Amino acid sequence: MTQPPARLYETTLQSLPMVRRGKVRDIYAVGDDHLLIVATDRLSAFDVVLPDPVPGKGAVLTRVSSFWFRRLRSIIPNHMAAVPLADAVPDRADRDQVEGRAVVVRRLRPLPVEAIVRGYLSGSGWKDYQRSGVVCGIRLPDGLRQAEQLPEPIYTPSTKAAVGDHDENVAFDVTVEALGQPLAERLRAVSLQLYREAAAYAASRGIIIADTKFEFGLDENDQATLIDEALTPDSSRFWPASEYRVGTSPPSFDKQFVRDYLETLDWDKTAPGPRLPEEIIRKTAAKYREAQRLLVGE
Repeated sequence: MTQPPARLYETTLQSLPMVRRGKVRDIYAVGDDHLLIVATDRLSAFDVVLPDPVPGKGAVLTRVSSFWFRRLRSIIPNHMAAVPLADAVPDRADRDQVEGRAVVVRRLRPLPVEAIVRGYLSGSGWKDYQRSGVVCGIRLPDGLRQAEQLPEPIYTPSTKAAVGDHDENVAFDVTVEALGQPLAERLRAVSLQLYREAAAYAASRGIIIADTKFEFGLDENDQATLIDEALTPDSSRFWPASEYRVGTSPPSFDKQFVRDYLETLDWDKTAPGPRLPEEIIRKTAAKYREAQRLLVGE
């Protein structure tokens, strides 16, 4: 009988100095020029880290992100480094702790913007549209329904919040003020191109990418570079094409399943987060694995 994946809530590596612990990832320094990024099984919802890990989630995020970084590297460079894990983490006990869920990346300067692209009207975008017909400063046609495909994908950036704080949707002009016009326009154009390329591939595999977020950094030459993660069930809204219906909230392969459960609770969406029932954890883990199987073929 196959054993269920181990649950890793946080790492405790002894051989590398920790840089920071994010909502999902633990980050360690590998010399001066590289970082070790470990995807744990932590789950955040509404920008709150929940107390229960989802078994195997970190390994799924690592495999799916690595797949997309390879597939999309002709569009923009990414942070992946050609450094074997054994070289970065020579200590065997530490390496066993992170095997299959860690990558070595170049150390870059992260930009304080989450680059969100929406191809369908859902989530916070749907709520904003219902109130005003506008999503992040973008006026949309009247009469759109929940989960409807937009005439064209739209770029709706947000601020990047610290752990425990909430991201805030902002108009494009706010990113121009933060980054300057040329870089802000570069991130918008690249994000839309990445989304279109990924959405076309995912559609061929039976998945609709309703929306997703990208993060970027600058290298030593101030070249924009894709960092963090890409098109995972954590950073995207994945819908099974076979069950997609306009006017409803489609079932998903991502953590929207957990968000929907949390919406039924008397919880104010601030820390500490509520415990998750074992059935919700088990179903969430299965959804992540199914997304990986469809997209990556594993």
